[in-house]
Amino acid sequence: MSAPDLVTLDVWTVGARDVPRALWRMAADRPLLGRLPGARFAKMLGTGDGRTFTVRDADPLRWAALVAWDAREDAEAFEGSRTARAWAGIARERVQFRLAPRSSRGRWSGREPFGADAGGAVAGPVASLTRARLRPARAASFWRSVPPVAQELHTVPGLRCAIGIGEAPLGYQGTFSVWESTEALREFAHRGPAHRDVMNRTPREGWYAEELFARFGVVDVRGTLDGRTP
Repeated sequence: MSAPDLVTLDVWTVGARDVPRALWRMAADRPLLGRLPGARFAKMLGTGDGRTFTVRDADPLRWAALVAWDAREDAEAFEGSRTARAWAGIARERVQFRLAPRSSRGRWSGREPFGADAGGAVAGPVASLTRARLRPARAASFWRSVPPVAQELHTVPGLRCAIGIGEAPLGYQGTFSVWESTEALREFAHRGPAHRDVMNRTPREGWYAEELFARFGVVDVRGTLDGRTP
């Protein structure tokens, strides 16, 4: 399958009193998002700090939408959609990452949403997305392995931002991170001892029933996250 023309990740931050409205929007927007013109793949996502990948990480004040678009014009038209307008009415802060797929391995809900391999080097900032569905019998072992990797991630040079993402509080989880360069991402992925240990253990531990790893060029970042543009 060919790569989409553009992938967007919207992250909305709401106030505590608007959490019930955000939860309602999450339920209401799941079917709407995938029916938008040009949306070939769409997910409403919860977020967290990604330090344990358990319910302790969950952030009820921050929610996200990931969409792979056939064309950039479709992504622009999203701004007039019911979903975008509704979140604009409750969000205190919004950031949108606009991404060009460069490589992807694995599946998400049985699909290859970002194409098999778009190819091409990334000049400038690069984004990484990981997503996995855990095998219930192996979840405890996986969760024990996460804290050292999370600590390593949040201290490595070249990281601009990182958030945990997931379709459910348990068992469906991932990370989205933005890096200053491909070299910075590679330094973490292949030279960080904790991350390298988890990579080496993954095949023999059998943690994942489904997994996906994708890399993107950062086309643009619109808005702010925690008061700044990543």
